[in-house]
Amino acid sequence: MIRAVITGSEGFVGKYLRAELERNGREVIGLDLVSGPGCEQCDLTDGQELTRLMREIRPREVYHLAGQADIGKSWKNPAETFRINTVGAANLLETVRQEAADASVLIVGSSDQYGQLGEKGERVTEDMITCPQSPYAISKKAQEELALLYARSYGMRVICTRSFNHGGPGQKPGFLIPDFAQGIVRVERGEQESLKVGNLSARRDFTHVKDIVRAYRLLVEKGRSGEVYNVGSGKARQVQEVLDQMRSMARTFVPVEQDPARMRPSDTPVIRCDNGKLTGDTGWVPELSLTDILEETLRWYREQNKA
Repeated sequence: MIRAVITGSEGFVGKYLRAELERNGREVIGLDLVSGPGCEQCDLTDGQELTRLMREIRPREVYHLAGQADIGKSWKNPAETFRINTVGAANLLETVRQEAADASVLIVGSSDQYGQLGEKGERVTEDMITCPQSPYAISKKAQEELALLYARSYGMRVICTRSFNHGGPGQKPGFLIPDFAQGIVRVERGEQESLKVGNLSARRDFTHVKDIVRAYRLLVEKGRSGEVYNVGSGKARQVQEVLDQMRSMARTFVPVEQDPARMRPSDTPVIRCDNGKLTGDTGWVPELSLTDILEETLRWYREQNKA
């Protein structure tokens, strides 16, 4: 049986990735800040502890999901963001090189690395120049550059992603779809009068988290080492369309209120993932729809804190 390590296995995506890998014959061991079933406690910025664990586990596959992903927090504490994201990735790559050099490593990055694309956002390809616009995005670009350096310099099998928006049940507030879902449920319960929204004209690429983790598995199995892959549905949907669909699923009328605090001017009115490289190399295509994401997320929020 293939032994796989997931850093950040207790996070939103990590839980889905664990299930995906276990369904496909892997023995999964998580590395997280808190230990639990199938999970070892480990701070990736502690190189000695990471080395000890990697020496014991000796994985064949490593999926690096752990990190500080809050853009707002990255502005408030950029040094901490770099310590977690960039130093953590550097420790992981070096430890794998020393203790499990034959392992395949997937380093998960973000479409935020592209920065403000303007009209070019209509079709985002991997060969576009990246110009990250936040400490978070810069930390992810640095992580990617380190990963590609290890692939070139040491011959390690390392694959990187730039993953676009993804969602599904279990995703916490702070992202567009769970924010809408939480607000709608609160209106249904009489806890608030309206749903506050920001810019509704932007178009973004949304993918179900189950499709995302299947892409990660396939990239480790079939992807080319030293390459970067966009991971996303390839379809751009207007935020207004997402809102309209979710309001149509509500159990009551949901008034909408524009919130100036949520309005963020953007030079990128549309961001659509070109996933041709991923599809060509792995055969991956998304199997779940935007409607699946919205229905399942809304259902999950209704199940939370039931009286």
